[in-house]
Amino acid sequence: MSGMIVLAVLVAGIVSTFTDWLFMGVLFHDRYMKYPEVWREGIVGGKDRTAVIYSCALDFVAAAGIVALCVLANIDTFWSAIGAAIFAWVAGPLVLMITNGFFMKLDWAVVGAHSLGYLVRFLVAATAVAVFL
Repeated sequence: MSGMIVLAVLVAGIVSTFTDWLFMGVLFHDRYMKYPEVWREGIVGGKDRTAVIYSCALDFVAAAGIVALCVLANIDTFWSAIGAAIFAWVAGPLVLMITNGFFMKLDWAVVGAHSLGYLVRFLVAATAVAVFL
């Protein structure tokens, strides 16, 4: 069982790196520069990849969190895992992204894309739970 848990985390983490690329890198890419002053130096020009590497590593942390939540709650069916992922998303990243949008100069399209990206990340992990557990 523990091998399947590790496999679920690894698969979900790898798939999430690609969904992050779509939702947090490609979608509304031109809207990121509406307020260029909010971004760290080097990120804007694409010279500093450190944030991208850390973000990819956090995909695996998020996957592990959703998988662990499902394991602890004895969730192993698709729809139950999807429900847990949606509730976790609402309680965490959705609230955080909208709050950041209120307090930081971020284009709302970027806030929406990031919010959806987190939802997809969590749904990928929930799907991995259903497939591997």
